[in-house]
Amino acid sequence: MPGLVPYHVTIVGAGIAGLTAACALAQRGARVRVLERAGALREVGAGIQVSPNAVRVLAALGLWSRFEAISLGSEQVQMRNAQGDLVARLDLARYRPKDHFRLVHRARLVEMLETAAHEAGVEIQLGHEIRDLPQDCDLVIGADGVKSVLRPLCNGFEAPFFTGQTAWRTLIPETGTPEPVAQVFMGPGRHIVSYPLPNGLRNIVAVMERPDWQEEGWSHPGDPDDLRAAFAGFRGPVPGWLAEVSEVRLWGLFRHEVATNWYRLPENGGPALVLIGDAAHPTLPFMAQGAVMAIEDAWLLAACLGSGRELVAALDHFKTLRLPRCQRIVGAANDNARNYHLRGPVRMVAHAGLRTLSRIAPAELIGRFAWLYDYDPTAEGV
Repeated sequence: MPGLVPYHVTIVGAGIAGLTAACALAQRGARVRVLERAGALREVGAGIQVSPNAVRVLAALGLWSRFEAISLGSEQVQMRNAQGDLVARLDLARYRPKDHFRLVHRARLVEMLETAAHEAGVEIQLGHEIRDLPQDCDLVIGADGVKSVLRPLCNGFEAPFFTGQTAWRTLIPETGTPEPVAQVFMGPGRHIVSYPLPNGLRNIVAVMERPDWQEEGWSHPGDPDDLRAAFAGFRGPVPGWLAEVSEVRLWGLFRHEVATNWYRLPENGGPALVLIGDAAHPTLPFMAQGAVMAIEDAWLLAACLGSGRELVAALDHFKTLRLPRCQRIVGAANDNARNYHLRGPVRMVAHAGLRTLSRIAPAELIGRFAWLYDYDPTAEGV
């Protein structure tokens, strides 16, 4: 039986982080309110990959059957060069058969979490712009994303660093029965990630190094012809996919430091404040762990708050549990930003090494990620 959370909690942001936290806290007895600036939880975003470390949390929340119904299983990750030749294969189904790697549309996941939160008694207020910290609660959770208005209350002004990379994101129709695999096509200075989604869709994310930049955030409209021109030299299925693109969004990729301060103590009788998800540790999209870290955060914050510790001690323990892991994941994503875009002799050597390892020791290749996928937030001692 999980420990009860004896607090009135206000969560700012009704995305994956905020709604998962709402479910986890409400199930532990907390009085929970979610404030969201948007007037509706609209059909936004595209595909995301959810690895077993986060699936374990969804299962512990009693949501596995619902999540299974809205997602697809992913059996492999294939890494290919720009010509479409296989460089390495991570055979997830063979070497991690008991684990669930899933592919899902972000909007479907948010929809599922919203329903579960309502069922748990969570109050969700839409169209609620946050300008000041709510005072009628014990704790405010900042789950308001990479452009968090609450993070500066803990950390002051911080300037993100532009990586020199711009990304496009789009969905196209998927015909037939696609392979249940995620594919990465790597070329000099650019790469494409693609995988199928339920309901006849395919997700595409394309990243290119370029000297100009776009505003951070992935809702800016782009030109499909620019995307096709940037990846005109790619082969395999890529030209066919890009020919189907009719609408695309783009954004500049910025690096943020993991927050130094994850929480703020109560002031003048007001609530404490704690950050989760992208508000605490924005990450580049090269480890497919942004949403996953948010789900991990949500479970462990609820567990810490229900541990019997005083509020501030619980928040401090939450940071102690999360900071090293989030720093490691963000660092690995930063490294992949370089590894996917290698050029010249370095690229040839690196790809040759991956081919050899994939052929003679495929289990070892997957084993390099055991630290990531073996982690079980629900088994963490709090």
